[in-house]
Amino acid sequence: MSTKVENSQKRFAGHHEEREIDKLFRALVKLEGSDLHLKADCPPYVRVDGTLRPLNRKPIDDEEIVQLIFPMVNEDERRRRIFEEDGGVDFAYLLDIGGKRWRFRVNVMQQMGHVGLVARCVNNVIPTFEELHLPLSMIDLCRYNQGMILLVGPTGCGKSTTIAAMLDWINHNYRKHILTLEDPVEFAFTEDKCLINQREIGLDVKDFIVGMKHAVREDPDVIVVGEMRDRETFETAIQASETGHLVFATIHAASAPSTIGRVLDFFPENMHSGIRSALAFNMKGIVAQKLLSSILEGVGRVPAVEIMTFNPTVRKLILEENDNKLTDAIRIGKGDGMQDFVLSLKDLVERDMIDRATAFEVAPSAEALKMALKGIEISQPGIL
Repeated sequence: MSTKVENSQKRFAGHHEEREIDKLFRALVKLEGSDLHLKADCPPYVRVDGTLRPLNRKPIDDEEIVQLIFPMVNEDERRRRIFEEDGGVDFAYLLDIGGKRWRFRVNVMQQMGHVGLVARCVNNVIPTFEELHLPLSMIDLCRYNQGMILLVGPTGCGKSTTIAAMLDWINHNYRKHILTLEDPVEFAFTEDKCLINQREIGLDVKDFIVGMKHAVREDPDVIVVGEMRDRETFETAIQASETGHLVFATIHAASAPSTIGRVLDFFPENMHSGIRSALAFNMKGIVAQKLLSSILEGVGRVPAVEIMTFNPTVRKLILEENDNKLTDAIRIGKGDGMQDFVLSLKDLVERDMIDRATAFEVAPSAEALKMALKGIEISQPGIL
């Protein structure tokens, strides 16, 4: 057995001697927080329901922060090498807490001569659409056999969790092979009807490009490529969608319509026409999310969700470079499972899940939301 496989087994076993940092991870879980922040000369901070709060303890000095962080970094030779060469490293960390296995997505970084850490708590019990308060129309996106589905939004808006819920729905409803390429692996799936292989970048495969090259020879039905950060990753993902695979990916964009321009930014202008064609004929849907503070008892945050499916109108607008009309196309596309942020915010307010102030704070158009809450339909201009 190779050293790499042994290291993988060791990491995914989740067993190690109790470390000082484990106490902080336990505190994060107890407080039902999402993130842990360690910075020299500051107390540890946790993010709870979207707000950073300091833990009630003294600041951490450089010596203590090294003692807390480096046992995790040094347990893996590759991990230590990447940190030394790049000044930062991402990895997954497993810990048993209260009889349950918890996973943390860890980033260790250097900043202004000091070492710091940010860790995201990822619940290995994959929530359902209902538990995440997601529109059930998103299930229709999971039914496709081929094409690409993008989840977009800022860091920390729940994109990875939404993809996990979509994959788990497929896992419980179809007999397919799901292959994920992740950096690092976040949710560990329990197979039901699907065969699921999860490959971690750097540990199991060199990078996304090599992973995708392998993927087409590994007989997957569904491929998850994680975050698309560059032209090469997008090209390999769209090629996989063209050859009969259902591909899930994430990208940073503010809304579903603006995602088109974000993708085009990866390419020189002389390639834009070809990329628009690839998007129009292979993309099945773009889902944009924003996480908002909830007023519902026992619920910290809920997603406002914009859904753009690729019906003939949307495809035509993209091909003709009329991206400015996509928002109108979403607004009149309810029959095709679409909704814009205004409709989502209206629904959350009327279901008493968020307050009106929160809705107006993030609404793309306060006037449109005001009219929607009054039950007034916005007149639609011709978009074709």
